[in-house]
Amino acid sequence: MQLIIVTGLSGSGKSVVLKALEDTGYYCVDNLPATLLPQIYENLNGTQNRVAISTDTRSAALEALPENIEILKAQGINVQVLFLESTKHALVKRFSETRRRHPLSNDVITLGESIELERKLLAPLSELGHHIDTSDLSANTLRGWVNEFVAQESKNITLLFTSFGFKHGIPLDADFVFDVRCLPNPHYDPKLRPMTGRDTPVKSFLEQQPMVHDMYQDIQNFVARWLPSFVQENRSYLTIAIGCTGGQHRSVHIVEELGKHFSQQQQVLIRHRELELSL
Repeated sequence: MQLIIVTGLSGSGKSVVLKALEDTGYYCVDNLPATLLPQIYENLNGTQNRVAISTDTRSAALEALPENIEILKAQGINVQVLFLESTKHALVKRFSETRRRHPLSNDVITLGESIELERKLLAPLSELGHHIDTSDLSANTLRGWVNEFVAQESKNITLLFTSFGFKHGIPLDADFVFDVRCLPNPHYDPKLRPMTGRDTPVKSFLEQQPMVHDMYQDIQNFVARWLPSFVQENRSYLTIAIGCTGGQHRSVHIVEELGKHFSQQQQVLIRHRELELSL
């Protein structure tokens, strides 16, 4: 059985993810108490090969989730965890727009305080699996990312390289963040400004800069040096974020090159946050 557990902050997109998994053939269960996780396996084993379960602060005995996940893994079940999170600003905006009530809100604490309280309650679960920062994602983009997630061979670690712009904030789901703003910037060339790091003229410009080569080589060596340690920790995903000012030229180029190199040995996913948001 392949079991995906979807958890994370209220309003971060768990319903979208669960629906996307259902559309790809998963048997989905929403808001399952963590203590019932072993029983779900016992009842569905042999009848369902792919199961997705959503659990969050609405679920009873949430603190039992890590222990029950280890119990299932010990039985040889392929368990993966998707943890969804968003910035406080994004969550407040979503709850305000939908006029939904936050599960932890009451007459005593505000919406913002409810979000921060939930973040603290879920902190132990945030270390269990792959993070997705949904702060600026559309529902369609999130569904696409979920499809990429389930398409990977779970027996191996997947390297996820993502570019971003510092002026739009650091991705919450990054394991490592590298700053390449010190590199020569194609933005100051009027001809290159409307292009991206995937376009040949921009690539040619950056490849002619010794600093770009040195930065790329240092990041490549760092990832290669420490990757075996994360493999030994049975990590399913390792997210490396590369940031420049706007997330259009330098970071995109470095991510493309890193993805090209490591895809020869590992499963690799490439994302360009700012380029995808502009589509």
